[in-house]
Amino acid sequence: MERRWVMEAANGCKGGLDFDPMKDYMVLNGSQRIAIAVLCTSLALLSALENLAVLYLILSYHRLRRKPSYLFISSLAVADFLASVIFACNFVNFHVFHGIDSKAVFLLKIGSVTITFTASVGSLLLTAIDRYLCLCYPPMYKALLTRGRALATLGVMWVLSALVSYLPLMGWTCCPSPCSELFPLIPNDYLLGWLLFIAFLFFGIIYTYGHVLWKAHQHVASLAEHQDSQVPGMARMRLDVRLAKTLGVVLAVLFICWFPVLALMVYSLTATLSDQVKKVFAFCSLLCLVNSMVNPIIYALRSREIRSSAHHWLGRWRKHLRRRGLEGNKEVPRSSVTETEADVKINPWPDSREPYC
Repeated sequence: MERRWVMEAANGCKGGLDFDPMKDYMVLNGSQRIAIAVLCTSLALLSALENLAVLYLILSYHRLRRKPSYLFISSLAVADFLASVIFACNFVNFHVFHGIDSKAVFLLKIGSVTITFTASVGSLLLTAIDRYLCLCYPPMYKALLTRGRALATLGVMWVLSALVSYLPLMGWTCCPSPCSELFPLIPNDYLLGWLLFIAFLFFGIIYTYGHVLWKAHQHVASLAEHQDSQVPGMARMRLDVRLAKTLGVVLAVLFICWFPVLALMVYSLTATLSDQVKKVFAFCSLLCLVNSMVNPIIYALRSREIRSSAHHWLGRWRKHLRRRGLEGNKEVPRSSVTETEADVKINPWPDSREPYC
């Protein structure tokens, strides 16, 4: 009973808007605060730079930014970039510097963190659906998923993520409802609702990729029956295994990065947490940053077109640096024929082939 009173006080149910009792949620000691600050800042910086690079490579080329597949990847990069910046700033401010805000500002901050991670998972689901349509219905893909429909779907996803995430700011706080053991001012019933929403998104991702793998296996089996002379058995097996490995990596990353955090959230709904468990949750929360850092590698940099875009950009940058160096050394520039040959070697862009439909 005393523990519950402390939690209510920390959430403003007792003592008005006095936020000093929120220190009950600030459980890290000195060395742990330093570790959190270093890890969170490093992961967030790397994640932000990766996602900015992906956005630049997609948006700087007209034919990439007009394709629905790359619109979904751009949405994922935007969500992960915002998640890295907003989460790291607020997380470090709260747990390391013990920053205390007014009720409205705190709810705005936690809602902003929630929307970025929710939109990230939503973008992953849309990417999975896009790949399902591309692989399972290739003749109808361009008619089914136009650029306008992709933008409309992304708009609905972001609006829904914002609506779900900012419900506490709109008034759904924990007074007089039971307060969360992990998040100040957040009621357990809202946390349960958000967990169910995220579980629905994850189920959609797993089901979609599972269906993709099943359809691919059926296609390989069909090739084995009707085109034995054209498609060697080893080639068919490599196609099936390669797709299985790719989807296995996607689902394994999702599980590793999200399961510990979601499991502790579910556990907090049914039990009173000790400070040690809260410390574990704080460090497990950094896995969400790891997910935002790994997403560009899995979904963007594995794309041949984006890699070609990167080579194209690097080629132009090297050419610019070489020219500056030649000007600085007052050397005679090479002939135009030599420059053209060098550019062709550096720039594989014209020969790139799109991996998506």
